[in-house]
Amino acid sequence: MIGRHGPLQRRRDRVTEAPIIDTATIRLGGVTLPRWFVLALVALAARAVTFGNPVLHVDEQFYYAVADAMRHGALPFVDVWDRKPVGLFLVYLPAALFGPVLGIWAYQALALLCVVVTATIIAHLAERAGWARGALVAAILYILWLNIADGQGGQSPVFYNPLVAGAILLALPRSGEAHRPRSAGLAAMALIGLSLQIKYSTVFEGIWIGLMLLWREWRAARPVTSILGYGVALVLVALLPTLAVAGVYAALGQEQAFLYANFISVMLRRPDSWQESGGNFLLLALSIAPLMAAVWAGRRVGADDPSRSEARLFLRGWLVAALIGVLLFGSYFNHYALPLLVPGCVCGAAWFGNSARGARLGWILAIIVGLAGEAIVIDNINKRGSTAELRALAAEIGSGPGCLYVFSGDTMLYPATGRCTETPYLFPSHLDREREQGAIGVDQAAEVRRIFARQPAVVVMRPPYNGERSEMRAMAVGLLKAGGYRLKAERQLGVQRIDIYTR
Repeated sequence: MIGRHGPLQRRRDRVTEAPIIDTATIRLGGVTLPRWFVLALVALAARAVTFGNPVLHVDEQFYYAVADAMRHGALPFVDVWDRKPVGLFLVYLPAALFGPVLGIWAYQALALLCVVVTATIIAHLAERAGWARGALVAAILYILWLNIADGQGGQSPVFYNPLVAGAILLALPRSGEAHRPRSAGLAAMALIGLSLQIKYSTVFEGIWIGLMLLWREWRAARPVTSILGYGVALVLVALLPTLAVAGVYAALGQEQAFLYANFISVMLRRPDSWQESGGNFLLLALSIAPLMAAVWAGRRVGADDPSRSEARLFLRGWLVAALIGVLLFGSYFNHYALPLLVPGCVCGAAWFGNSARGARLGWILAIIVGLAGEAIVIDNINKRGSTAELRALAAEIGSGPGCLYVFSGDTMLYPATGRCTETPYLFPSHLDREREQGAIGVDQAAEVRRIFARQPAVVVMRPPYNGERSEMRAMAVGLLKAGGYRLKAERQLGVQRIDIYTR
């Protein structure tokens, strides 16, 4: 096992005040390196094959497309529709300013930075809990496990995980400390507030942090009124970014659009079939089963050290809170496991550092996860498409004149071609997926008819997919024929054939 101050042995676990800036070092082959630097090298190696690829995942394609529309003046939830918080699109906006080529590199560089920061915080949290011997392998496992769970690019948890982990680090009790300063608790909730504007599901982790902070106040025999006041302050700080965004939309007269997209539409979405949900859940559970097994195996490690029991309870409760957030939102796509990896790796450090056997198995697991993750990423690139294939497809579509409508396919085609759009619903499944029927604020069929009535210059279609409304595809094919469209070209993107229709 690689240690902090020696090639084979880690310094004894006596870390009690881990700073936010990583000061730990690792000695490799006679060279002493900062731990964050080693983590950065691991992240670079794990993600190198993805750099510059604009079609890593449909989600981040869409986030980039929305950010690109924003740089041309579009207002989320009004001019371009989705139910994700506006903060997620603001994360992508600086990258979109670089254009459709450098912009891809820019958002992926930001994602890389977030991964390294999160891994560094994981190591600090493990040390704070008294699991320093397993801290390094836990941090490395987080980086590698992202590839297993479709986090190889810029999925939303990649960007909010460092915020949530930072909030936990600020709120986590330190050895010998009666209670955390209230300023630290307020700072933690401020980070949670920012994370909520990337994805609202972090509310459960925020609730857990708030409850632990208030319980600590109660245990310190604070007056009830003081505790209540502190609780109100914590809630207000966490809600401040969302309230600020709501205020901006209200000032623009678009408060209804904001409320519907952010809070109402998600409750109207239809559930997936039990076969699809069950299959997705099984794959998600299998993808993180070894990590959860390590967490379970280390549940009693350090039980004889009462000085750290509260910190360990806090961290394990965080994992439960993150799990609740995943279970309640349904769908269970494999990338929904990404927020579980942070508390899972932290708590898994208990077992990885408990014994020579645990350490050895931890590093073996890291090697297996690294190889499996790289194989999965390469396989996904082969299935979803390469940079060259996307560029060839965009070149065939051309940059104008006339607007583009992607009935089904890759939303990256919008920024890649620079063509105008005919609908706020850029994400194709909003208009053709079964579960979105009645949940987007307009009738799907009526909106597709309206789009074709505006006679887009180019229409793009991929083959049918599981969950698509067959009647919507049949209607679109009929509208293509009625509108005088012809099949201009067929291009391959990964394993799919993409049809390009022009008038």
